[in-house]
Amino acid sequence: MDTPFENMPTAAERIVYVRAVSVADLPQDVQDQAEGLKTIYAVHRGDGARLALVADKRLAFALAREHDLAPVSVH
Repeated sequence: MDTPFENMPTAAERIVYVRAVSVADLPQDVQDQAEGLKTIYAVHRGDGARLALVADKRLAFALAREHDLAPVSVH
C-alpha cells in the first residue's frame, strides 16, 4: 500500500547531522556550561540550523532517534 499522507516529513527532512565541536569555538556562555569538556557534539538540520549540543556522540544519536530523526555522522 502506498498511501500518501499530507504534512508528513520526507526522508530527507528527517536526516540530521551529528558532528564534533570544539568547546573553545563556542560562545562563552556555552563554554561555561561544558563542565570541562574539550569536545561536545552538535546535531544539525540539513540547512545547517543547530538543534542541540550534547556531551557525547552516543547521546546525540539517541536524542535524534528519540525525536524520529535519522542521524548521520559528519567527519
